Amino acid sequence: MAVEGVPYVLILKEALAVVGIDFPKAHMHIVYSWAVIALLLLLAWLGTRKLTLVPGKGQNIWETLVGGMEDFVVQNMGEAGRKVFPVLFTLFIYILFLNLSGLIPGVDAPTANINAVVGMAVFIFLYYNYWGFKLHGLHYIKHFTGPYWWLAPMMLPIEIISHLARPLSLTLRLFGNIRAEEIVIILMFFLAPILGSLPVFFLFLLLKTMQAFIFFMLSMLYLKGAFEEAH
Repeated sequence: MAVEGVPYVLILKEALAVVGIDFPKAHMHIVYSWAVIALLLLLAWLGTRKLTLVPGKGQNIWETLVGGMEDFVVQNMGEAGRKVFPVLFTLFIYILFLNLSGLIPGVDAPTANINAVVGMAVFIFLYYNYWGFKLHGLHYIKHFTGPYWWLAPMMLPIEIISHLARPLSLTLRLFGNIRAEEIVIILMFFLAPILGSLPVFFLFLLLKTMQAFIFFMLSMLYLKGAFEEAH
């Protein structure tokens, strides 16, 4: 968890201070988020810089991952899903790496900070409603008023509350699970340094991947609802 007794977060903070960047410890999730973005850009460049008909290892990994996720979206949303797949996949791979960064000793996963998760949840809320109005115009409001006009006074407040609860649900689900996992793995490391923490480490590796996929899948379902005609 540290080098010569100094936590990695403090080492990074001092390194940033040398180049004139002073980040409070409470805001280090921003630094880690940008570090993940830089890593993903590097991996994408390495995997696509020499695209060939016979893919190498890097290109093959990306093609398999992107192709599999795209097929999943198209199966659930139809061909229209290709329009939003780039955003959905970017969100998935970004959250996945943010989650996994918490497994690095001395690093807190940015998704264990509620501010980072709120930003992504609000983005999805705005994004699927944007597509709803873009595809259906003002008729999109029928998604909130129910199948019959006389139900509108009752359905409208219910639907509005339901939709406003979606970013809250996305936030609490991802933040709560990742924060709890971070706490447990730290406790396990101190209580049973190696043998006790290794099984938990691999378990959380799976759980963090699942949490990224759940966020991705729920976002896809919200978009699917926005794409459909109101009944």
